[in-house]
Amino acid sequence: MEFRVGDPVVHWTFGLGKIIGVEERALSDSRTLFYLVEVRDLTVYVHVDQRTENRLRPPTAPREFKKLFAILKGSPEPLVEDRLERKSLLRKGLADGKVETICRVIRDLTALSRQKPLNDDDKNILHRAQNLLCAEWGFSLSMPQEQAESELQQLLTNLAPGTTG
Repeated sequence: MEFRVGDPVVHWTFGLGKIIGVEERALSDSRTLFYLVEVRDLTVYVHVDQRTENRLRPPTAPREFKKLFAILKGSPEPLVEDRLERKSLLRKGLADGKVETICRVIRDLTALSRQKPLNDDDKNILHRAQNLLCAEWGFSLSMPQEQAESELQQLLTNLAPGTTG
């Protein structure tokens, strides 16, 4: 997928941003093309190669975004009991950059929080996932991020308590 300067994009780690430039730089004795992506007050260089689509994607279209609400309201999946293994699995899952994965992480950690207090790692992952989702939600559905955050909490209100497995 090719992006142009000015295109909105979602970076797999940093979230919603915009292409502000394309630059060729020397890397390992060769010239390599990079997208310059502005995310909040940060500029990220993204290598343009066959794996770019794993690092950058266009924001989810409004019609497709609304389909994600079913994931958020759906039945939570059990999370592993061991906190370190859970942290690793959740972070690995978020690394795919897919908005569906972000929704599952939010749903499952929110459900777990209704069963028992989350540890600091779980809280940080949940907070990061919510920020990523709400920024894209606000952009995709043309609303302030605060409204997206409020609507997210409404969707999660009736979520059943989660379990660890």
